[in-house]
Amino acid sequence: MALTSAKIRQDTDNKSLRINEMFLSIQGESIKTGLPTAFIRFSGCPLRCQYCDTTYAFHNGKKKTIHEIIQTITKYGTRHVTVTGGEPLAQPVCLDLLSRLCDEDYQVSLETSGAMDIAEVDPRVMKIVDIKTPASGEQDKNRFENLACLTHLDQLKFVLCDEADYQWAKCLLQERNLDQYCEVLFSPSYTELQPNLLAEWVLRDKLPVRLQIQLHKYLWGDVPGM
Repeated sequence: MALTSAKIRQDTDNKSLRINEMFLSIQGESIKTGLPTAFIRFSGCPLRCQYCDTTYAFHNGKKKTIHEIIQTITKYGTRHVTVTGGEPLAQPVCLDLLSRLCDEDYQVSLETSGAMDIAEVDPRVMKIVDIKTPASGEQDKNRFENLACLTHLDQLKFVLCDEADYQWAKCLLQERNLDQYCEVLFSPSYTELQPNLLAEWVLRDKLPVRLQIQLHKYLWGDVPGM
């Protein structure tokens, strides 16, 4: 039995993924904001959100085995790992990587669009699901079946570009009782919506959401890989 398990793990570790970059930085979003975190950025994405700040990840990337990825992450010396993109779940082997990272006792978060099926994601992973607003240009890609797969460990994120986006997100929040599934994040699109204005709207309407800003951009500016 042990030999069989070892062979399964070896086969898993030999699977490869297309990775754009890996780096150590400060987590700038989610409830893990501020923590030193190892980032694994996947290449490729089926969406084209107008505010995307990682368009360089659409096409570039190198094949890495799961074993190679874990070797690199180990060198960063942190237990917090974020798998991001691009869109990680566009590569099915991502599911294997997420489980292996959890097996290695990492605290793993996954940043994914609301367009991908999250049903098979390891339940140990904290899923941050980005619901696409009208101003993103990808509203019709939202997969609301994912709501049934959320747990209290997960988060729903809205990147808001203007007041129309805010009103749309507020209505969706209230109509679907989204805060009953998990924590809900409202994030102003960098350079498009002032954070203090969004804060005023949230307080005015007494919404059960967490306001978040992209901390890394306030630390280093709009610099790729930070």
